[in-house]
Amino acid sequence: MTILKHVYYVIDLYLHWIIHYLYDYCFLHPMYLKFNRSGSFMNKIKFFPFYLISLLPFPIIYLLSNITCFFVYHVLRYRRKVVRRNLKNSFPNKQGFEIKQIEKRFYRHLCDIGFEAIKALTMGQQSIDERFKLKNKKLIDRFYQEGRSVFMYAAHYGNWEWMTFLPLHLHHQVSTFYQPLSNQYFDQLMNIIRSRFGIICTESKKGYKTFLKLNEANIKSLNIIIGDQSPRKNSSKYWTNFLNQETAFLASSDKIVKKSGQPVVFPYFRKLKRGFYELSFTLIEEFPNKNNNQVITDKYANLLEKNIQTCPELWLWSHRRWKLTV
Repeated sequence: MTILKHVYYVIDLYLHWIIHYLYDYCFLHPMYLKFNRSGSFMNKIKFFPFYLISLLPFPIIYLLSNITCFFVYHVLRYRRKVVRRNLKNSFPNKQGFEIKQIEKRFYRHLCDIGFEAIKALTMGQQSIDERFKLKNKKLIDRFYQEGRSVFMYAAHYGNWEWMTFLPLHLHHQVSTFYQPLSNQYFDQLMNIIRSRFGIICTESKKGYKTFLKLNEANIKSLNIIIGDQSPRKNSSKYWTNFLNQETAFLASSDKIVKKSGQPVVFPYFRKLKRGFYELSFTLIEEFPNKNNNQVITDKYANLLEKNIQTCPELWLWSHRRWKLTV
């Protein structure tokens, strides 16, 4: 009994130390105080398990990702049929074993993104600089010097969640237009992660109003629109050929950028190795209001398709992208 009492005492002391250490690191660490803009103290308590995971070193993070991937792919078989169908329809010339290889690499990447997003809660400047590189930010800097805002027509490709680091590299005020998650808890968590470095998170339906408010305040903004989501049935759509299939894109995104008259860029992601990414920018249109309807969507679809064909496992294949038909 005496030995057990000592063991319990040591465990209790250890847990007490851990809790105080994590509290100090998560909420009082200078790096955290410098960069964190993620809401109230109660939010930090509410999402404490995720802050705890985010403090783990990357090797442990990827060990957890490997374990999760095994259960997601082999046990839960999460959307395996959706992923397989999307891959087969998108790459009709690939053999069965090639499709399966892409499929497995995709699930590994998907789990990595999930844990890398959580890791972003407490990543410091040095780690971010090592793992997230911008290749040609001079293009965006030029528009800032010219006093122009920018629209970035992005996609669920590479590590889109790490675009939360963009404010550390750019002069523009970054805002992102997003579709809220149905689960409020995880929707709030993702907003905390995305806004940590000052990104303004705005629901898509309010996105253009946010841009106008920033513009009226003479704040030059870089506005992220995720363009590869499937439109709702009652939304205005534009159909074009994408990955060998007639695909619906949101027509409203094209209208927003034309209305603004601001440059439109495409973010090109490269995964250098596990946990290391490079992001570069390709100009879609510098003066979108001078072109015909839907030219921007066509160019965006072509750029994204080339990106996907280069490294297909980096795209979000579990999304029911082709649930709408012409």
